[in-house]
Amino acid sequence: MLFSASSALAEGKSCYRSCPASALRMGGPQRITGVQELVGTVQTLWRYPVKSMLGDSPQRLDVEARGIRGDRAYALWDHASGRVASAKNPRLWQGLLRYRARFLEEPVPAAPLPPVLIGPQQGDGTAELCSGDTDLGAFFSDLFGRRVSLLDTPPDGASLDQYWPPVEGRAFQDETNALELPAGTFFDACPIHAITTATLERLRQLEPQRDFAVERFRPNLLIRTPEGAEGFVEESWSGSCLRIGEQLVLRVDGGCPRCVVTTLAQGTLGEDLEILRATARHNGVVAGIRLSVVDTGPVAVGDPVRLLRQHQPP
Repeated sequence: MLFSASSALAEGKSCYRSCPASALRMGGPQRITGVQELVGTVQTLWRYPVKSMLGDSPQRLDVEARGIRGDRAYALWDHASGRVASAKNPRLWQGLLRYRARFLEEPVPAAPLPPVLIGPQQGDGTAELCSGDTDLGAFFSDLFGRRVSLLDTPPDGASLDQYWPPVEGRAFQDETNALELPAGTFFDACPIHAITTATLERLRQLEPQRDFAVERFRPNLLIRTPEGAEGFVEESWSGSCLRIGEQLVLRVDGGCPRCVVTTLAQGTLGEDLEILRATARHNGVVAGIRLSVVDTGPVAVGDPVRLLRQHQPP
């Protein structure tokens, strides 16, 4: 059963807020001009209806100003800490990755989000729970030994705890601190994340003994780059825009620094801290890119991805 954000704040602690103005771009369509270069195609899409749980992989998704419709639409709220539950703090919430969430029906524009169904990742026969069930909060409270509630609206000033494992070259070592979420969302930072096949292949070349499965990085888009593209190619797109399909335009806000979640057991993947250490050794702990929305529209598997070298709003 859903718990109101206002009630959550009343019982939790107030959290400070610091959200870059560029993290979410609202407004109508913008005129995007410049040289277009085909840099890839959309190979796979992902949406994660509940924060830090596994999600689904549709063939088509709709992107609105806030990001992919239905992505990180729900989250568990921890009453004791007054924070959003996230696998970024695996000492408490790693178990979230053992569950998979999906919508009862596909979300549609200008309508309330449909209920979400939550079940074990491996489908062991356990019945799925529905976001409307009165015992959902009790189930996860028992599971984690802490009182939690499912939210569909972020409390004002929401934040989460993030753990920094011992990885050479990072500012924090074996430390937990707060991460403020962009206002009105359950996103960690920017609304959409993408990674290329070239980046994953480069990591595999550098450390072939490691399993750099794309699922560890929890992107929304996997972009297949053309033959001959090598290395961490998407980082060179920073500051430009991507046109995906005919309507969607996304701004590349920069590289995506990786976190402890890439190292955790999820799906069929085992725990491996060396995944994060490898990204630190070879690319300053960055793999993939952060994106924000310029022009809304659909995205589908197979869509061409074109780089716009110049962005000139009207």
